[in-house]
Amino acid sequence: MTDDNAIAVRLDHVRLDRGTRTILSDIDLTVPRGSVTAVLGPSGSGKSTLLAAVTGELVPAAGRVEVFGREVPRRQRELLELRKGVGVLLQGNGLLTDLTVAENVALPLRAHTRLPDEVIGRLVEMKLHAVGLRAAADLYPRELSGGMARRVALARALALDPPLMLYDEPLTGLDPIASGVITSLISRLNDTLGLTSIIVTHHVHETLPIADRAVVIANTGIVFSGTPEELQSSSDPLVRQFLDGQPDGPIGFDAAPRERAA
Repeated sequence: MTDDNAIAVRLDHVRLDRGTRTILSDIDLTVPRGSVTAVLGPSGSGKSTLLAAVTGELVPAAGRVEVFGREVPRRQRELLELRKGVGVLLQGNGLLTDLTVAENVALPLRAHTRLPDEVIGRLVEMKLHAVGLRAAADLYPRELSGGMARRVALARALALDPPLMLYDEPLTGLDPIASGVITSLISRLNDTLGLTSIIVTHHVHETLPIADRAVVIANTGIVFSGTPEELQSSSDPLVRQFLDGQPDGPIGFDAAPRERAA
C-alpha cells in the first residue's frame, strides 16, 4: 500500500479534453515526493496538457488530480493559493524584456508577498546565486544567451520556494553545453532544496540520467511507467520506436485524429 504522504502528485483515471477532442484518456499516475519524474513522448502527445491539469489550467473531463493530497481546486482564490506552491519553468522562459534579470526574479515576490525591498533584494540575490547568475542581476533579457535566460527563468520559478517544480521542455533551443548545465541544475536543486520535479520533454537521452522515474505518453495514454533502466531495456515496439527514433511503427508520424470526447 502506498503512503499518501509520500505522494506529491496523483492522477486517478483522468481524461483531458481540448474542446471536443480527447487528448489523454484514463491516465493513472503517481509522482513520489522528492523524486524527479520524466514525462516523455513525441511532440503533440499531450505532455504539456498533462502539466496544465496539474496546475489547474485545464479541468479534467473525468477523474481526479491531486497535489500534495489535495484535489486541484476550481475556485480561483483557492487555485491561486495552490499555484504559489508550484513553480513552472516555461519553454519560452516568459521573461519580461523591459525588466532586468533581478526585476524579473523579484516579480513573484512582489506579487505574492509584502516583504520589504531589502528582503526581496536579498532573496533575489540568493536565487540568482543558486543558478550561477548573481553577476547578471542588472542585465536585460536581450543581453542573455539562451542558456542564461533559461536559468533566470528557473530562478524566478524558485522565487517563492515551491515544493513542486514543473518543467515544460526545459532543453528546447539549447545547445548541448547549456542543456547539460540545465539538467545538472534541475538535479542539484531537487536534492538540495528537497523538491519534487516533473520534467516534460522529448529529450530522452539528456533527461533520463537525472530521472528517478520515467513515463512515456503516446496514443492518448501512458504506454510505459517505471525506472529509466526499465525503460531503456523495454522491448515494447511502441517504446522502442520512440527511443530509437524509428519513423515507422505504432506511433504515427502524422497526428492521428483524436478521439472525440463523449
